[in-house]
Amino acid sequence: MVTRPIPQLRMVDTPHGPLTYVLTRKQVKNLNLRIGADGQISVSVPLRCSAGQADGFIREKSGWIMDAICRRKERQAPPLPAVSGEECVRLLREALLRVYPLVEPLGVAFPVLKLRRLKSQWGNCHWTQGYITLNTALARCPEELRDYVALHELVHFLHHDHGPGFYARMDTLMPDWRQRRRALKCFGGAMEEEGGEDL
Repeated sequence: MVTRPIPQLRMVDTPHGPLTYVLTRKQVKNLNLRIGADGQISVSVPLRCSAGQADGFIREKSGWIMDAICRRKERQAPPLPAVSGEECVRLLREALLRVYPLVEPLGVAFPVLKLRRLKSQWGNCHWTQGYITLNTALARCPEELRDYVALHELVHFLHHDHGPGFYARMDTLMPDWRQRRRALKCFGGAMEEEGGEDL
């Protein structure tokens, strides 16, 4: 009598946050990864493969998995809400005000905030001139993502590049910044939809 493999639901911590997946042992030679239409992650492994090996496989592929899920969500997501110019200014200034206290004790002066339509960046820092620029499309994203971008640009006043010091500082000030950065990739369509003039 042939017994069918029993799928097992597992959760693993990855560099991109916890991921839940369905593990199935089968008569296969390799570890196979699939993401269903509903976003469910499935892994089929050889019969003798341990659960720990499967977890390691998910951990190793977590970046690719999150990108794939993001792309799918982006295709299925309803259009982001329109934001007026006045509301855009308010939302992005509020984000800057929320995160500035994190860098103020480190000697960062409160910067001038400029808002522009940017095609490929959420923001940038002009540390020599004392101002940061945030993408107006960011106003259409959730609050925690606006805060992440604002803090990212403020930290550039302390660390001008994306070296180890920059990432260590982000880890200290916003421990979940990597998850926020990953989530922000799902909103790339906001840049393409953005219209109007610079503010």
